[in-house]
Amino acid sequence: MSSETSLRLPNALRMGLLVAGLVGLLMGVLAWFQVERERATDLDELDRRAYVLAHQMVYSIQAILKLPDKEAAAALGSTLEGYRPLIGLAVYRPDGRLIAESPDLAEFSNELKQTVLQAIKEPKDVVKTLETPTTHIHIVTSVVRTAEGQPEGVLAVVHDLTDVMERARNRRQQFALWGGVVILLLLTVVVAGAWLLYDRPLNRMAEWMRQLRTGETDESLPVDPPVARLATESDRLAATLRAKQAATQKQVQQAKPVHPIWTRSRWRAHLNDCLRGSHLLLVSHREPYLHELQDGQPRLVTPAGGLVAALDPIMRASNGLWIAHGAGNADRRTVDARDRLVVPPDDPSYILRRVWLSREEEHGYYHGFANEGLWPLCHQVYERPVFRPRNWEYYVRINRRFAEAVLQEAGSDPAIVLVHDYQLALVPRLIKEVRPDLLVGLFWYIPWPDAETFRICPWRNELLSGMLGADLIGFHLQQYCNHFMETVDRLIDARLDWDHFSIESSGHLARVRPFPIGVENKMDQPIPTGIILAQRLADLRDRHSLENLRIA
Repeated sequence: MSSETSLRLPNALRMGLLVAGLVGLLMGVLAWFQVERERATDLDELDRRAYVLAHQMVYSIQAILKLPDKEAAAALGSTLEGYRPLIGLAVYRPDGRLIAESPDLAEFSNELKQTVLQAIKEPKDVVKTLETPTTHIHIVTSVVRTAEGQPEGVLAVVHDLTDVMERARNRRQQFALWGGVVILLLLTVVVAGAWLLYDRPLNRMAEWMRQLRTGETDESLPVDPPVARLATESDRLAATLRAKQAATQKQVQQAKPVHPIWTRSRWRAHLNDCLRGSHLLLVSHREPYLHELQDGQPRLVTPAGGLVAALDPIMRASNGLWIAHGAGNADRRTVDARDRLVVPPDDPSYILRRVWLSREEEHGYYHGFANEGLWPLCHQVYERPVFRPRNWEYYVRINRRFAEAVLQEAGSDPAIVLVHDYQLALVPRLIKEVRPDLLVGLFWYIPWPDAETFRICPWRNELLSGMLGADLIGFHLQQYCNHFMETVDRLIDARLDWDHFSIESSGHLARVRPFPIGVENKMDQPIPTGIILAQRLADLRDRHSLENLRIA
C-alpha cells in the first residue's frame, strides 16, 4: 500500500516538526556564522603576533644575513626556537636557500620553501594557513630588504593552529548541544499546544459528528472548536441533521407496515439496521455516471448494465461512496481535488470517487487480462482464453490502486466494502492486509467454471487467495458456489465446511452464498382480488373504452 495509507503522522506532530525544523535550520545557520567569525578573530590574532615578532627580529637578522651561512646559523642559535603556539622561525637566502630553522620545523620544510619562494616574488608579506598530515599551521613570510629595496633574505614565522581548530570544534559542539535542547523543548511545546488547542478539539468534534450522523448521541458539541465560527455552524448543522433524521425515521416507520415494496425509505431503514453506523463503500470497474464531451461541454451519461441498475438505488438510500474507474473523456473536468463528485446531479445522494487509468493500463488490465482471459474462461465459450504476463502485471497494479483508494476513503472509521465483479478479484485480500477489521464482500457477476477449467489460468492461486480475503463471496447460482468450493478444495490449501459453505484460508473465514439477481418476482407484490379487482377493471374499461378485458 502507499505510504499515505500505511503511515500518517498526527497533525500536531507534523506542525511541531515543521516549526522545530525551521527554527533548527535558522539556528544552525546563525551558529555557523558565529563559529566562523570567532575562528577568523583567532586567526587575525595570530597574524598580529607573527607580524610583531617578525618586525622585532628584522634588524638583528639583517646583520646576521651579511655573514656566511655557517656563521649566520651559529649566530642565530636558539633565537629561532618556538614556544606554544609558536612552532618556530626559519631564515632563508633570497634564492630560497635555507640558512637556519627551528628543529620543530623540519617536517614542514617543503611547505615552507614553497611559501618563501612565493614571498620573494610578491611585493608584500605572504600569509598562509595550511593543513598537513599531522596538524594545521599558520605561516607568515616577511622579506628582509636593503635600504634600496633589494631582498637580503626571508624570515618565516610558523604557528600551530591546533588550539584555534579545537576552540572552533568546541564551539560547534556547544552550539549543537544547546540547539538540540532548544529544538526539543520547542518541539514539545508546539506539539503539546497544537494537540491541546487544535488536534484534540477537532478529533472530539469529528467523533461527535460521527455519533450524530449514526444517531448515537443527541448532545451538543462537547468541546469548543479552535475556530469560534465552527461552534455556531456545528450547532446549526446538528439541528438540521436531527430534524432530517427525525423526519426520515417517521417516514420509515410509516412505510414499514404499509409498503412491502422496496422503496427508498424502506431501503434506508433496512440499511440503517444493517450498517449500524458503518460507512458503505462500493467498488467496481464501471462507474454509475460518466461525463462525455458534447459540443465542447461535459454531459452526464448513465451507462447501461445490470450492475448500475441494481446498485444505484442502494447507494442513493445509504448515502455511501462508490469507487470506480473514470472512463468518460470529460470525467476529470467534473471532480474536485480529491477526484470526487456528488451524484446524481438532480438528486445528490452519494459520492462517486473516480480512479484514473492510462490507456495502456486499461488495455492490459481490463481488455486484456479480464476480458480476454477471465471472461472466456469462466463462461467456457468456444474461444481460447488468452493470459499474458504483462496483462497480469497490469491487473495486479490496478487492483492495488483500487484497494489504496478504498483505504484512503475508509480512513480509520468502520466501513463495509462491497467489491463487484471479476475485474477486482485481488482487492479483498489487499484491503484485509491493511485493515483486517473492515467487512469486505465480493460479488462475482459471471459464472464460475469447474475446477479443471479454472486450472487453465496461470495465476489461479493468486486469484483465489485474493477472493478469499473477503468475508462474504457471492455468486448468481448455487451451482457456481459449488464449483467455487470444489476449485478451492483442489487447487489451494484451505479448510472447507460444506455444511455451512465456508472456507478458512490463512486464518481467515470466508462464506460463500448464492444471490440471484434479475427481474423482480411479481409474486412478491400484492395482487388485488375481489371487489378491489372488479373496481380496477371497471376503471380501465371506462378510461380506455375497452370491451373485452382479460387478466393473466
